[in-house]
Parts: sequence; C-alpha cells; structure tokens
Amino acid sequence: MAEPEESVLGRVKRNMGHKLVWEELGGSVGDLGTFVPIVLALVLVNGLDLGTTLVFTGAYNVVTGLLFGVPMPVQPMKSIAAVAITEGDPLSLNQIMAAGLSTALVLAILGITGLMSVVNRLVPLPVVRGVQLSQGIAFGITAVKYILKEQDLTKGKTTGDRPWLGMDGLVMALSALCFIVLTTGAGGGGIHECGSDNVGLLEGAEDESITRRERRMREGRFVGLPTALLVFIVGVLLAIARDPGVISKLHFGPSIPHFLTITKEDWKIGFMRAAIPQLPLSILNSVIAVCKLSNDLFPSKDVSPFKVSVSVGLMNLVGCWWGAMPVCHGAGGLAGQYRFGAKTGMAVVFLGSAKMFLGLVFGTSLVQLLAQFPIGLLGVLLLFSGLELAMACRDQNMRTDAFVMLTVSVISLTNSSSALGFGCGTALSALLHARNMDLWVRLWRRVSHRGPASRRSPSGYDILSQNPP
Repeated sequence: MAEPEESVLGRVKRNMGHKLVWEELGGSVGDLGTFVPIVLALVLVNGLDLGTTLVFTGAYNVVTGLLFGVPMPVQPMKSIAAVAITEGDPLSLNQIMAAGLSTALVLAILGITGLMSVVNRLVPLPVVRGVQLSQGIAFGITAVKYILKEQDLTKGKTTGDRPWLGMDGLVMALSALCFIVLTTGAGGGGIHECGSDNVGLLEGAEDESITRRERRMREGRFVGLPTALLVFIVGVLLAIARDPGVISKLHFGPSIPHFLTITKEDWKIGFMRAAIPQLPLSILNSVIAVCKLSNDLFPSKDVSPFKVSVSVGLMNLVGCWWGAMPVCHGAGGLAGQYRFGAKTGMAVVFLGSAKMFLGLVFGTSLVQLLAQFPIGLLGVLLLFSGLELAMACRDQNMRTDAFVMLTVSVISLTNSSSALGFGCGTALSALLHARNMDLWVRLWRRVSHRGPASRRSPSGYDILSQNPP
C-alpha cells in the first residue's frame, strides 16, 4: 500500500527537527564570504537597494529552509554580478533585473517541463565533479586574494599587499584561519553524515563501538563552537572599531521597494550581456551540482533538479521586479554552510530571519557598516567554503573518472567558463565510453572483412576477424 503524500506542514516540522542549535547558527553564516562582497559591490556601483535585497533574500532563505530541509543557500548570480560590476560600462539596475528575470524564466521552464531532470540524468558524474572542483578552486583562489591583498570591490581589483597589522591586517585573517582549523579540524566526518539513519558515522571508522561523543571529538567539533558565526561577529566589531561614526550613519526604517519598469532596451542589454553567460553557470552549478552535492550530504532529503530550478525561477520572478538582487542556489554556499555545522534547514531559517530583521530595521543604511567589514575575514570564510566544495570530488578514485574530472576542471579554470569545461568533459566521456565498448575494433574488423584478398590467410580466414570467408 502506497504511503500517503506528506503535507507541507508535516515536511516543515520534520525539516526543523534538529536540536544542535549552535551548530546551525555557526553554519548559517558559512556562505557570507561570497554574499557580502558581491552585494556590497552592486550597492556601491550599480545602485542596488540593500534593504530590499536583504528582505527578499531573507524571505527566500526562510522558505527554502523550511521546504527543502537542508541548508540550501541563496547566493548572488555571480556572472550577472561580474558583468554588472567589472565591465567598462556598468549595467543599470533595470538591466541587472532584466538579466535575472530572463535567467529565472529559462530555469523555470526547464524545471517545469522536466528537461532539467533529463539533463541531470544524462550528465556523467565525473563531469559534475569537475565543475564542482573548478568552482571550489576558483573560490579558494579568490579567498586567498582577499586574505593577502587589499581589495577594491567596486572595480573587482586588488590594490596592493595587505598590511600585517591592523584591524583588517594579515595577522587578523591568519588568526581567524588558525582558530577555525583548531576548532573544526578538516571538517565534517563523511558525506553521508546527515540525512540518513547513520547520523554521525565517520569515514573509515574501524571500531563500530565508538560512541557518539567520541565520534564528534574525532571530527574536531567536540567544543560545539559556532566558529563561522564568531568570526563574523568579530568582523562586525572590527568594522565598528575602524569607523566608530558608522553607528550614527545607521537610520531606522525599511527601504520602500519600488516596482521597476523595464524597457525593451533593458531586456535586450540584460539578456545579451549578462543572462547568456549566467545560464550555463546556473544550470550546472546552481541546479545540477547543488542537487548532486545535497544528495551526497543528505541522502534522505528529496532535492531534485525540478524543485531547485523551479525554486530559482520563482525567487527571481518575484523579487527582481521590485529591485531585489538576482539570486540562485549554489553548491559552494551549501558546502560552506555544511562545513561550519549546518545540517538542516534551520541554519538558513536563522540566516533569513536575521537578514529580514536587518533589512526592515536599518534598510540601505546598513551598507555603511558592511563597507568597513574586514575583507580578510570574509576571505577566510570563503576559503573553507571552496575547500569543502572541492573535497566533494574525492569519490572519483577510478583513473578514467579522475581523468574526465580533472580535464573539466582545468578547462573551466583556464577559460573561466564552466560551460566550455562541461562541453569538453561530456565529449570526452562519450569518447571513453565508445572506447570501452570496443566500437573502433568492431568497425576495423568490419572494414577488414570487406578488404582485399591479401588480408586473408592461406587457409582462407580473415586475419583480423578470424571469421570464415
């Protein structure tokens, strides 16, 4: 007899049934190393309304956390942001929103029609791992730049070596890095740690009698500290100390969202310049890769390409009309939140609630505080997010799979294009599959069988095919 379909309320109750509140709080800020720099740059360069973005993205966090039951991140659409910020002619706010709406519409159509699920089934796992590895390494490279170099976020460029001392000095960033390593070690204890009946099971645990506490101690999280949250709080305190006058610049009251009127020219520029480069990244990293990573980390949760692509579509089809930043779900954000302790949707519910509170209380004036936040500390958080995402690829231990994965990663990093790496990796997988099926040998034998008589042995048998004439 088929089990009755679970109600939305029942799913919410089950997804929030987690008692390790401190770990969820710590994991909730695990992806801010990506979120804060991009949002800050869009606010300063393109006139994005920070208050509106915080309220809408906070609401997205709460809804996705309750429905998915995993720490599903809400991150900026990075390619759109890169085009909007770094190109010589910055995009207007309406053009940014047009790009987000165009991308969202395509993803929603792919999800609703089931085409996204078809793509997910057809893409070989080593290709997905290659995309994850390249994204993880890219995050890591950016994080190291944040730590070692001073940044001009409005231009996306470094401005010189970071000084050793100071509130945003190299010593501060390295101290935060050492603190995280000492308290969390190498991170979680296995990709199936959560979401199954084997909660807390460590990879390679040779003694099944190890107690839950001993397992947690071996993982390095026995102290129960929300490390990422503590680092972020220290960053806020340092931001205030760097410019005490920032407190007086905060104003109470929310930003008032305004419905945007997007012209035909805005649609054209937004789609051609920003949506087209964003689509491959959204399909690969924001849907396919994040679904694979979520199913690795939380195998009992139903996170499908249909749900994720429709989720991305609906978020932007609602928020972009009111000036909220185009967003997506990302494998890097999921890895970062998991790395710092998030195991359920409670983490992003906490984060979303905090965003909504700050957006409603302080509105866009909060940008004055974010502008003083130590970039080096954001780099530390981003570094661990990138490493956790890259470590998801450690299951590719067969030589052929590793060959495909590394090819995808190298091409993606060299050309800064996940789409090109994906295409080359898919073609390479097809060639290797054809080779394993001996198609070339069969074809050669067929051609040889029809060849001249000189190919035959004196006994009349074909030398290559060993079949009688």
